[in-house]
Amino acid sequence: MSGLDGMFDVLMVTVFDVLPIIAVLIGFQVLVLRRRIANLSRVVLGFVYVVVGLALFLQGLEQALFPLGKTMAAQLSDLAFISDAGRELLDTVRWQDYVWVYCFAFCIGFATTVAEPALIAVSLKAEEVSGGTIGVSGLRMAVALGVAIGLALGTWRIVIGAPLEYFIMAGYVLVMLQTIFAPRVMIALAYDSGGVTTSTVTVPLVAALGLGLATSVPGRSPMLDGFGLIAFASLCPIISVLAYAQISQWYARRHSPPSEVEQ
Repeated sequence: MSGLDGMFDVLMVTVFDVLPIIAVLIGFQVLVLRRRIANLSRVVLGFVYVVVGLALFLQGLEQALFPLGKTMAAQLSDLAFISDAGRELLDTVRWQDYVWVYCFAFCIGFATTVAEPALIAVSLKAEEVSGGTIGVSGLRMAVALGVAIGLALGTWRIVIGAPLEYFIMAGYVLVMLQTIFAPRVMIALAYDSGGVTTSTVTVPLVAALGLGLATSVPGRSPMLDGFGLIAFASLCPIISVLAYAQISQWYARRHSPPSEVEQ
């Protein structure tokens, strides 16, 4: 019964969260546009699907993804797993001992990003608008690789206890330099690519991974060190997509006739 009670509570919270959205949409439709809502029954049924789907998703996160991410981070950073020295490492944290944590962060970042519905939607729209110039698979791989590298870098930062702001400032300096030389057609898309990675699939696992790791590594604080992985997951895809655009441009110029390059 506790599971059903928890599901009911989540459902009620979801209803109250969705109500402002419904109020804004209906308010503008009726009060500003002064038109009746077309296919009202379908719209109502759609909102029911949204509420139920969100409630099931949130309950699934609470029961599966969050605990799984925390458990994996705790197991991979457990002193008995990373070294035969075991408890002797309590006073000395060596970043080399957490290689499997970085590998897990890289793999989970790549896998969750490739499966991200928001990224798939943006990639399809980008291919449609560009007339096929921007490939769906190429963009998805570039973004997924950026998230993977970002999470690996972010977990390394947690292990060594370095300040987050230094990494973020250095990353955005690199983004600004890339923006100067990258093809203009890809700049806005690259910036948007950083946002689509912080969506329904990626964020829960990333947050759980960071908190679980900060809890397990000796001397780290979950509040001070556990957060920040999502910032890496947002920043690094911008860098990777701009790099993908620059490499593609360089490759096209290198393998095109001089006349086409001049045009």
